[in-house]
Amino acid sequence: MIFMNKKDSASISIMKIIGVSLIFILVFGVSVMATEIDIRSVEIKMANGYEMTVVTTKTNVAEILADNNIVIEEDERVSPDLDETINENNKIVITNKSEQEVQIAKISESGIETTLDEILKSYSPIIEKIVVEQESIPFETITKDASQGATDTKNKVIQQGVDGIKEVTYKIKYQNDEEIERIKLSEQVIQEPVDKIVQVQLQQNVTSRGSVSRDTSSVSGGTTKIFKVTAYCSCAKCCGKTTGYTASGTKATAGRTVAASAQFAFGTKLIINGHEYTVEDRGGAVTGNKIDIYMDSHAEALAWGVKYLPVQVAE
Repeated sequence: MIFMNKKDSASISIMKIIGVSLIFILVFGVSVMATEIDIRSVEIKMANGYEMTVVTTKTNVAEILADNNIVIEEDERVSPDLDETINENNKIVITNKSEQEVQIAKISESGIETTLDEILKSYSPIIEKIVVEQESIPFETITKDASQGATDTKNKVIQQGVDGIKEVTYKIKYQNDEEIERIKLSEQVIQEPVDKIVQVQLQQNVTSRGSVSRDTSSVSGGTTKIFKVTAYCSCAKCCGKTTGYTASGTKATAGRTVAASAQFAFGTKLIINGHEYTVEDRGGAVTGNKIDIYMDSHAEALAWGVKYLPVQVAE
């Protein structure tokens, strides 16, 4: 058994007191330092969506990122800015710049003098639209010569021209409300154009009242007179029937049959513009010096129009 004297016991007590005091001073000092340095946790969100939390005593955004080896690329932006201090949320967010911001940055670095409004206008978004428009199809003019080589002629419009209509589908690009590109996708004809038909014919003597002066006397053998010559077919529009039989009972035949007034008996041979026809038909509108030549189709009859031609009874 070991016995300590009073002197040794007093020394141990003093050492304990000193040790406790040192521990207290150390803890107190660290607490004071922590209070003065202001240690904080900062959340950093990367452009790719990755998030991390760091402990730092720094308040400048650039310094915090540098301490954690985070480099900001040219196409990235930081919030708050690099030269700013961390905000109350203790959060730094890194995102990708838009293409527009990258272009603006390049223009600014190149030293070109321009305003921000002009730069933004140059890189405003492009809008595409599908647009359907109606457009006209111009009619064509067809000229028919019925003058027989005469020098005294005039032009007469047999059929008025009418423009057609088509629908055209376009893909149009707009920037700043201005059209910058137009591409035709398709087109569809809604209404076909109608050709204008002009006939060059013999100039007739005109009275003061504007009517054409014609000899309405009958034509005898060997005598040549100018007649108004039109054309018809066996459709309902021309004849009111579609049987194809004439008033004389014959079958109407193109190149042979003509309709004339009662001044010509059925079977009379008429030489019209050098071609021989036979009077086989009548018509309510075929009166006086008018003759209707039979055609195979309504289109041919319309194309013939109205002509003033010499007519002679064959001997």
